[in-house]
Amino acid sequence: MARSIDYGTLMHRAMRGLIQTVLKDVAENGLPGAHHFFITFDTTHPGVAIADWLRERYPSEMTVVLQHWFEDLEVEDDLFRITLNFGNQPEPMVIPFDAVRTFVDPSVEFGLRFESQSDDDEDDEDDDAEIELDAPEERRDAEVVSLDQFRKH
Repeated sequence: MARSIDYGTLMHRAMRGLIQTVLKDVAENGLPGAHHFFITFDTTHPGVAIADWLRERYPSEMTVVLQHWFEDLEVEDDLFRITLNFGNQPEPMVIPFDAVRTFVDPSVEFGLRFESQSDDDEDDEDDDAEIELDAPEERRDAEVVSLDQFRKH
């Protein structure tokens, strides 16, 4: 079989590395200016550690907001740890970078969405990740993530 470059996997690693770099900076220096993040992750992914009541409420996917109140942000090579406030109840969480489905910073209209091809085509045996990247220079229509999906109902 001929050797080929797996651009999908390389982009997947690069984009997860971007998130890691941003979160490391926030852990060390805090959130700059109006920056804040919406991070959606797969709650069923191995290595995700959240409170049982959160897992019951969000059995497959959860979106957290890093903005006004968070503490103990620690970033490792393959995951991050953070304590978030849910109704004045601090909850520690562990989120592997491979569990992240979207990362959005609406203050600068930046978003990443990670999709596996098997999500789009169940007959496809290829599990490589497909990545969409929207930045203001590329597209202005905010197609990656609608902020309405992050609002509590």
